[in-house]
Amino acid sequence: MPEQPANNAENNELSQHRAESEAGLESSEAPSGGGTRNARPQRARQRFHPGWTAWLKQPWSWIPTVTLIPILYGLGWLVMQPVAQLLPALPTVTRDLMGTGVSFALLLLVLPSWVRIRWGTRHPWRELGLSGSRKGPQGSRALLNGLGLAAALLLLISLISLGGHWGYWLGDLTLPELINAVLLGFGVGFVEELLFRGWLWGELTLLIGPRRAMPIQALIFSLAHTRFNLGFWPMLGLLLGLFLMGMALAMSRRLHQGSLWGCIGLHGGLVGGWFALQAGLIQWSPQSPLWLTGPEANPLGGLVGILAMMVVLAFQLTALAKAARP
Repeated sequence: MPEQPANNAENNELSQHRAESEAGLESSEAPSGGGTRNARPQRARQRFHPGWTAWLKQPWSWIPTVTLIPILYGLGWLVMQPVAQLLPALPTVTRDLMGTGVSFALLLLVLPSWVRIRWGTRHPWRELGLSGSRKGPQGSRALLNGLGLAAALLLLISLISLGGHWGYWLGDLTLPELINAVLLGFGVGFVEELLFRGWLWGELTLLIGPRRAMPIQALIFSLAHTRFNLGFWPMLGLLLGLFLMGMALAMSRRLHQGSLWGCIGLHGGLVGGWFALQAGLIQWSPQSPLWLTGPEANPLGGLVGILAMMVVLAFQLTALAKAARP
């Protein structure tokens, strides 16, 4: 004779326990990367300080976004005041750079909880584009793609300069200058891309939606890097070139399935590569045209840089359209 089934009370208790376990497993394993922000369980939020959570979840959701960077810069300035008293001979530029480093370190400390609470994701570094994703290219591949594109843009400007006799090849780059170029490119690329294409773009998406967030982040990036004492036309050219660069960097992240490393490679490659060219590889003539080298020796503000960024954007839009096809 087969064994009799367990009584109904035991069956109901087992079924209820199994359903609760599956529901808990499903909520804990739900993916949150790739731009999909799911609400986190209320129980998981309790590990953050109630005041910090209340500040980030307040009804005026734009206030934390607007005040975060000024607060961090102010804290970095305050930290450096005792250092300035103890080391009065420390150059102002070095002290300001150290203060910026302190501010960025504080940003790295607050970003994980910030993204978890405000964006509702369990994987903050994946949401910011720094950690791996289950889809899309690896970070190293995206980084190499960005570096290759930066090298192509710099090569274009170098060939036009050498061909037009506005630049003269020196090929004299010392090892310290090379190391400085690499560190400068990676440092600027990492910091600014995490700030603009990582945190700022995510905040703008939260506040005004993804359609308007992309051009607005590019506009803010352009305004933050433009000098307003150049005269109208040079300033306008630099604003346009930097805006196109901000758009191209955002499109690069979209092409790499949310990875920020392609943006870091493109941005850092342009900064570090241009420094290396000016440090000892090419000597530009004082008569170099503004349409080539741009205002304040920033080729993004010149006609060549603007047209090159427009071409890059056109290719990126074509690649995105092809990727969207079934």
